[in-house]
Amino acid sequence: MPATSSELDASPSRASLPDIFSSVHVSQSPQLWRRALGFLGPGFLISVGYMDPGNWATDLQAGSRYGYTLLYVIMASNLLAILLQSLALKLGIATGRDLAQACRQSYSKPVSIALWLIAEIAIGACDLAEVIGSAIALQLLFHIPLIVGVLITSFDVLAILLLEHRGFRYLEALVMVLIGTIALLFGVQIALSRPEWAPIFYHLFVPSPVIFHDSAMLYIAIGILGATVMPHNLYLHSSIVQSRKYPRTQEGKREAIRFASLDSAIALMMALLVNAAILIVAAAVFHKQGHYEVAEIGDAYKLLTPLLGFTGASTMFALALLASGQNSTITGTLAGQVVMEGFLEIRLPNWLRRLITRLLAIIPAVIVTALYGSGGTARLLVLSQVILSMQLSFAVFPLVAFTSDPKRMGPFVNRTWLRTASWASALLIAGLNAWLLLQIFSGKVPA
Repeated sequence: MPATSSELDASPSRASLPDIFSSVHVSQSPQLWRRALGFLGPGFLISVGYMDPGNWATDLQAGSRYGYTLLYVIMASNLLAILLQSLALKLGIATGRDLAQACRQSYSKPVSIALWLIAEIAIGACDLAEVIGSAIALQLLFHIPLIVGVLITSFDVLAILLLEHRGFRYLEALVMVLIGTIALLFGVQIALSRPEWAPIFYHLFVPSPVIFHDSAMLYIAIGILGATVMPHNLYLHSSIVQSRKYPRTQEGKREAIRFASLDSAIALMMALLVNAAILIVAAAVFHKQGHYEVAEIGDAYKLLTPLLGFTGASTMFALALLASGQNSTITGTLAGQVVMEGFLEIRLPNWLRRLITRLLAIIPAVIVTALYGSGGTARLLVLSQVILSMQLSFAVFPLVAFTSDPKRMGPFVNRTWLRTASWASALLIAGLNAWLLLQIFSGKVPA
C-alpha cells in the first residue's frame, strides 16, 4: 500500500546527494536576473543526456536513411522532455525528495526493488551508448583500440567528478563548456553541409504519417524518443535542483520552481538544436548523395571530409563526439548514485558509491565491446536507446502520479491542464512502446 502523506512527512530521509545539497548560494538580490542566474546549471547537466552518443546513432540513421522526415520526432520528443523534466524538478523542490526516494517511501519493498532494477537497466543501456561513443571517438582521433578506449572512459569520469569537491558549480561549468563546444562544432558542420532549409522547417513542425506504416522508421523513431527522454534524467533532475540554497518557504519554493523550469527549458532547447543539427548534417551530406545506409559513427567520420571537401570536418565530428560522451558519463554516474541511494538508502563513502555505480554501468559495455568489437556498434547504440524508451514508463507514471497528488504536493500540485497533458504524455510513451513490441514479436523490426 502506498504511504499516506502523514507517513511520508514522518519518515526519516537523508537529503538527496547530501554532499551537494543546498551547497550553491542563490542571490537574494531584488534584481530578477541575478536570482535567476543562481539557478542556471542543473538543466544543462540534464541536457547532456539528450545529446549523448546514443542520440548520435539514432540521428545519423534517421538522417541518412530518411532525410529530414524524422525531424518532427526530435521536436516532439524534446517538448515531452521539457514537460517531464519540469515535473521532476518540481517534485524535488516542492517535497525535498528526489523521485527515487519518493518511490521508496510510497511503494512496497518488492515494488521499490523492481523499480530500482529497472532504473539500473536503463542507466546501463545509457552508459553503453556513452562509453562506446567515447571509445569510438578516441579510436578515431588517436587510433586507440576500442576496448582500451572503453576502459579509459570508464575511469576518467571518476577523476572529472573530483571537481565536485571544489564546488558543484565547477562541475556545472565544465559541462556547459563541453556543451558549447559540441554546439559550435556542429554549427560549423551545418554551414559546410549547406542543407535545404524549406524541408527542414516543414518536417520540424509537420509529422509524416508514414512513420506509423514503416516498421523500420518506427523503430528508429522510438529510438530517438528513448535517446531524448531518458528515465535516469528524471531521477537526477529531481535531486540536483536541491543543490541550490534558497528559502525553503512556500514563496521560496515557488520562485525556485519558476527559475529551475526556465533553466531546464533553455538547456533542453539547446539539446534540440544539437540533435536536429546531427540529423540535418546526415541528411544534407549522406542522404542527399545517396549514402542511405550510413549508420556506423566510424563510417560517418570517414565520409564527412571527402563529401564536404573540408579537411577538418571529420576531426570536428570526432571531437564533438568525445565531448558528448564525456559529458554524458558524468551525469550518468551521478544518476546512478541518486538511484542507488534513493531506492536502497545505502550509506557509503562518496568514492565507493561512485565506483560501484560506475562499475554497474561499465561491465556491460566492456562485455559488449569485447564480443562485437568495432563492428555493429550502430545497431547496439540504437538498441540501447530503444531499451531506454521501454524503461521510461516505469519512471514517468510514478512521477506524474506524485506531482498530481495534492496531499503530497500541496499548493504545487499539477493544475488540471498540466495533469491532463502529463497523463496523455505518459500514455503516449507507453502506447508507442507497446506498438514497437508488437512489431518486434511479429518479426517486422530487429529484436
